[in-house]
Amino acid sequence: MIRILFYEPRIPGNTGNAIRLAAATGAELHLVEPLGFDLTDANLRRAGLDYHDLASLTVHPDLPAAWSALLPARVFAFTTHATRSYVDVAYARGDVLLFGPEPSGLPDAVLSDGAVTDRLRIPMLEGRRSLNLSNSVAIAAYEAWRQLGFAGAGPGAVSPGAAP
Repeated sequence: MIRILFYEPRIPGNTGNAIRLAAATGAELHLVEPLGFDLTDANLRRAGLDYHDLASLTVHPDLPAAWSALLPARVFAFTTHATRSYVDVAYARGDVLLFGPEPSGLPDAVLSDGAVTDRLRIPMLEGRRSLNLSNSVAIAAYEAWRQLGFAGAGPGAVSPGAAP
């Protein structure tokens, strides 16, 4: 499956949602410190529900440590400043989807890092600043998983609110 990388996340609820997403899709979630919260934060636990034990979560002390663990791989940095759409990529197992901290996004130094393969954006209406981090991750992760044939999803897997 794919790997999701949060660079210095600050909002525990978004990371908790990403933990739940990782558990539901089989993606790996990687966090680069410093974190803006403690991993025992109640908001993080609440957002992740009881999925923490089902998710693959790794915390790295800095970006070079994350690169050591994740590379070689293609790294797609998500930013509102990109021109290429996230749907224009043919995703492969092991790809890394890189997201920046709320509310500032990825800093220029990370966007220009040699490990970054490409910069991608999620289209929005003109004049809108950005999407919520956990929403952006869900959009990108599910597109990558769809392209990979929803590998590992059982035939009876239906999300809440979906028609039977």
